[in-house]
Parts: sequence; structure tokens; C-alpha cells
Amino acid sequence: MTENRPVNPASHAAPDPRETTPDGTGDRARPGWSARVTGPRGRLLAGLALGAVLLFAVAPALLTDFRLGQLARYLCFAIVAVGIALAWGRGGMLTLGQGLFFGLGGYAMAMHLKLADAGDGQLPDFMLLYGSTDQLPWWWEPFRSPVVAVAAVFLVPMTVAALIGFLVFRRRVRGAYFAILSQALAAAFAILLIGQQATTGGTNGLTNFQGFFGFSLHDPVNRRMVYFIIAGTLLALLLLTRQLFLSRYGELLVAVRDSEERVRFLGYDPALVKLVAYVVSAGMAGLAGALFVPAVGIISPALIGIVPSIQFLIGAAIGGRASLVGAALGAVAVAWAQTTLSEEFPAAWTYFQAGLFIVVVAFLPGGLISLRQALRRRRPTTPLGATP
Repeated sequence: MTENRPVNPASHAAPDPRETTPDGTGDRARPGWSARVTGPRGRLLAGLALGAVLLFAVAPALLTDFRLGQLARYLCFAIVAVGIALAWGRGGMLTLGQGLFFGLGGYAMAMHLKLADAGDGQLPDFMLLYGSTDQLPWWWEPFRSPVVAVAAVFLVPMTVAALIGFLVFRRRVRGAYFAILSQALAAAFAILLIGQQATTGGTNGLTNFQGFFGFSLHDPVNRRMVYFIIAGTLLALLLLTRQLFLSRYGELLVAVRDSEERVRFLGYDPALVKLVAYVVSAGMAGLAGALFVPAVGIISPALIGIVPSIQFLIGAAIGGRASLVGAALGAVAVAWAQTTLSEEFPAAWTYFQAGLFIVVVAFLPGGLISLRQALRRRRPTTPLGATP
């Protein structure tokens, strides 16, 4: 005796050509095929592959050594912008003091390079020039070790950020007050460096580096190596930060940004959540400052004060602070425009930058990257089965 079961007509129907791959295997009908190709992960991998081709193949082939060195400088600013996208775009913390962490990482690397150039037991050249000391300061001595220097590039900015964040977030300081405080700390650090000319180089900063971990910086091949290190670091940080965005911590950070009190009532500590993002962004800024030193050959108070901190923020805002790629591209675009337009219009560039920032904030709060979403929403959709 056979049981009569209802027959699904769709099970005997011919396969829909739209649900099969060109080879007719029907793999497209499997769950997850479309997500693998056009989903967030697929778009991320495609974007990273495109970025790798542009940075590692196209740019070195088309640009001169001078322009490639400039691009390396811009990519350092893009690394800072990735950290800003995490802290500000994702966490809602208006970080106007990233120059502080950029400078800490930069000076940590510069101190090691100056000691390596001087040789064992010798003073850096600027200390001999000023002649105010005949003994290396005690806090310079650990930076003779490359291991200590590399560790300090990360640990010093992140430790300072942890101390600041612990004191600030526990007291629930946020919004404009947090922005003003972070900006004041960057200004204070720059003033401190200027006042210690005998040990920090003062206004001139630290410059004239000869080598980078045993490689001569006067060799164009080694300078290109520095560029490749910076480009690879940027792509790696984009990937890692993207994964952080998609993690449960990333969702919790957004929840703290949108409704801090509600997250506190649910049993989480908003101060700790924001502290992690702030510390990680500080570590990225410190790494960018360390890479900036061999790429450009100088670190000075003029590069880490209020004005650079604001420019870091402007680049991320113009590109799109909520988007990692948008923030990075915005930082590169603003830095490139500053270099190019300031050569032609040295007196008017600042007004152009300010005007562009005002226009983007007023009409495109999501940055220039939001134009893509706006155009996608306005694009007419074709009903399923209809001929486009």
C-alpha cells in the first residue's frame, strides 16, 4: 500500500536559467553562492585585491621616486584615518588629538634611528650641535634597542590613551568636552617638545636619518621598500579593522554610540567598550607616526599639534568617517590636494579645505563615500522576470 503524498510541481519544473551558472551546473542555486560573490566579505576581498594591485603594481610603475615617497606619506595619514573611523565613525568619540599619538610613535622611532646613526656610546648629532649636554638622557638609552623601539611605537601611545580614556570615560566625559580635552593634550605635547630643545630637537624636531634598521635610506630601492611596508600595513589594518567592525564587539560599540545608558542597563560597561576603541585607534596613529619617520625623514612638533590633528579628522570626515575605505581615501585625497593646490594657491588652500569640509558636513554627513549609496538608492530596480 503506497502513501499518497502531495507533489510539489516546482520539484519537476525545469531549472530556472537565472539560478544556474554559465556551465549549467546549478551551483548558483546553492545557499550562500550569491553571498560569497556579492556579499560583504566578497566585496571586501575584491576591494583589498584591487587596492593591492593599485598600491603594489600600478603606483610604483607610474610614479617617480619622489611622487612615490609622497604617496607613502599620504598612506601614513590614511592609517590614522582608519583609527579615526573606528573611534569616531563607529564609536562616536570625536578624536581631535590623534596628533598626540602620532607624535609619540614617531618620536619613538626617530629616537632609535638617531641613536643607530650615531653609533654605540655616541650622542645624536643635534645634541652635539646644541652643546647643552655631554651625556645621553636616561630616557633615551632604552631606545638603542630596536626591540624596545618597535614595542614603544605601539605601547607608549596605547598606554597614554588607556590612562586618558580611563580617567575621561569613567567620568562620562563625551561630546565636545572630550574633543576639546583631546585637542588640548595634543597642543600640550607639542609645546613640551618645543621647550626641550636639547633633548628633543625643539622646533626643528628630529631629522636627517641615515638608515632604517640597517638599510640606507639614501638608496632608492630601500625607500621603495619603506613604501611597500606602509602600503602593506594599511591593507592589513583595513582587513583587521573590518573584522572588528563585523564582530560582536563592533555591534556593541555601535550600541554604546547610539544609546549608552541603555547598554549600561543591559549590564555592559560603556566606558570599557569605548576605551578599547580609543586605545586601538591610538595604536594605529602611533604606528603611522613610526612609519612616517623613515618615509619622510622628519618628525617635529609642527606635525603633531592642533593643526595636524584637525587635518587628520577632516580627511576622515570628507571621505566618510563611517567607512574604513572612505576614511582612508579621504585622508589620501585631502593630503594630495593640500600638496598640489598649496603649490599653486598657497594663500587660498586653507580656505578651500575649510569650505570643502563645511560643504561635506552640511550636505553629505556620511562623507563622499555616501554618494555611492545615494546613487544606488535612486537607481531604478527591474522586477524579477522582466526584461531590463
